[in-house]
Amino acid sequence: MGNALVDIMIPLESDNILELLALPKGSMQLVDMERSNAVLSALKGYDKSHSAGGSAANTIHGLAMLGAQTGYIGVVGEDELGGFFVRDLIKAGVDPHMIHSNMETGRAVALVTPDSERTFATFLGAAIELSAEHLAPPLNPPLQGKGAGNESVMHFSGKSIFSGYSYFHIEGYLVQNHKLIRRAVELAQEHGLIVSLDMASYNVVEANKDFLLSIIAEYVDIVFANEDEARALTGLEPEEALQELSKLSEIAVVKTGSNGSLVKSGKDQYAIGVIEVTPIDTTGAGDLYASGFLYGLSTGLPLQKCGELGAMLAGNVIEFMGAKMPEDRWQKIKSEINHN
Repeated sequence: MGNALVDIMIPLESDNILELLALPKGSMQLVDMERSNAVLSALKGYDKSHSAGGSAANTIHGLAMLGAQTGYIGVVGEDELGGFFVRDLIKAGVDPHMIHSNMETGRAVALVTPDSERTFATFLGAAIELSAEHLAPPLNPPLQGKGAGNESVMHFSGKSIFSGYSYFHIEGYLVQNHKLIRRAVELAQEHGLIVSLDMASYNVVEANKDFLLSIIAEYVDIVFANEDEARALTGLEPEEALQELSKLSEIAVVKTGSNGSLVKSGKDQYAIGVIEVTPIDTTGAGDLYASGFLYGLSTGLPLQKCGELGAMLAGNVIEFMGAKMPEDRWQKIKSEINHN
């Protein structure tokens, strides 16, 4: 479950344009539609690529590409970007549990500098309409609008969205909606799902620290955090933060960029390295790490192997622009997994 956004990836030749647009390098800035349009207008001469994005969508896409049976909950608009988003999920094999809105579909304009750093100007659009009321049946069937196509229509029966799944993964960008998150994890727990949370953003963690600590301790089985997010929540550096997070959840993961990641469950702790790659764009690295890790868990791999699989996917995706990889790279990854 996450913010359903279409990523618009734009490679830059230098950092100068970021200064002109007043976008702090490496940040994720929430903007309104007018500001988003202004950014796109300023970059109209640049090459652009589109993909269904948002943290949780990237993770679930990766899981589907590995062969897992997956679903996704989010809100899109009745527009071309909304139709694109849903079709992209379906193409990967994801079952889209989508709610449709009269608002425009959200978009994340990702500006990528030559050092592979990305800066986001994110217009949430329809994504902000996702609410606790959307999670339990009966739900109204979505409108069928332009650009969506028949394949985007949700098929609601009387059963819960949560039925038939084993894991429930949430992106941290939703945490600001306390009512939504609490209802979601309650329903997941009621249906016996293992709950996974990726903190996603240190500034969101800082603004919702007490709520996060409470939710993780009560409902979350697996928590993913990078070192900045872990520090924002615990006030500690990666190693010590890992210890604190492992007291709150069954499995704790702290990602430390080029230094790899730390994984702990109970008394078992592992330091996971990185694979050797030539980075182009770090977009989606953390999201795809979660894909690999959760796939490993769902197939019964030991924790260390789960971490190594996460590192493999994270390393592969940063060799491409955006959070998606071509089919031939996925075939190579799956072959490697089967070989090992």
